[in-house]
Amino acid sequence: MEAIRALMADGRSARNERTQAINQARSLIVTGPNDLRARFARHTVAALVAGLAALRPRPGDVPGYATRIALRELGRRAQFPGARLERLDELIVPLVGARAPSLLALHGVGPDTAALLLIAAGDHPERLRSEAAWAHMCAVAPIPASSGKVRRHRLNPGGNREANHALWRIVITRMSSHARPAPTPAGALKKAFPRKKSSAA
Repeated sequence: MEAIRALMADGRSARNERTQAINQARSLIVTGPNDLRARFARHTVAALVAGLAALRPRPGDVPGYATRIALRELGRRAQFPGARLERLDELIVPLVGARAPSLLALHGVGPDTAALLLIAAGDHPERLRSEAAWAHMCAVAPIPASSGKVRRHRLNPGGNREANHALWRIVITRMSSHARPAPTPAGALKKAFPRKKSSAA
């Protein structure tokens, strides 16, 4: 478990570095020359990074030349963490598969989300004796917030936020691939929910 935790920490650092470099590049593009804005305006992240890293600045206008050099270096900086993440994934996948193969077999659970859930469970998952304990640890169990005759619940602000994010990703993945139910005929709806006749006063 400690090996997975160490590799995930390095991966989190690499993602932060990549995001920071991409955000800096976008800011430079917005304030840079018009031709750069037109060239990289609607690029996806992958296309933007590849395009910036492939820039070949030519000496000329000093501000424009300096901006292109800075963008090229930011593009190359963004490429390096990406390659690092791929190498980390190659190390994390077999570790997670050996630790919890049944977890990886679930729909919507990838190596990254499975690793986050395993880290949240820790080295002694047997201490989580029920689904309720697991839900509270992942901050998905509603907390009673009733007042007087009003019975209500509120979201749990505590728990492990990374495990909470992993569950959110799993739910979003399942919702995006889940088949929509067939529309119910109007006649069946009328039978299921008949209108109540209003009584005359």
